[in-house]
Amino acid sequence: MAQSITTLTSANFDETIGSSDTPILVDFWAEWCGPCKAIAPVLAEIATEQAGNITIAKLNVDDYGDIAMRFNVMSIPTLIVFNKGEAAKRLVGAQGKGKLLQELAEFLPTSH
Repeated sequence: MAQSITTLTSANFDETIGSSDTPILVDFWAEWCGPCKAIAPVLAEIATEQAGNITIAKLNVDDYGDIAMRFNVMSIPTLIVFNKGEAAKRLVGAQGKGKLLQELAEFLPTSH
């Protein structure tokens, strides 16, 4: 089951974060950001492979700077994991898939 990446806006951000049954990894990004583009395929792979375990969402900081400011996002890409509606973990900068999965391990079901 392939899962698409959710696009967040000012209109749906709070409802999406608050109503999710799974942790949500929000990618704060911008069109002009090279590292943001580099991490996009990695996030797409994780979205598909971990469908049902974690939701991947993106928020364009140029379009929705109000939300970026609310979470003190100063550099991008910044990835924030929201669990049960709360910001639980923050990762700054592009990371490889292996490293990212390690960082997300605490939010994913164990495979044994």
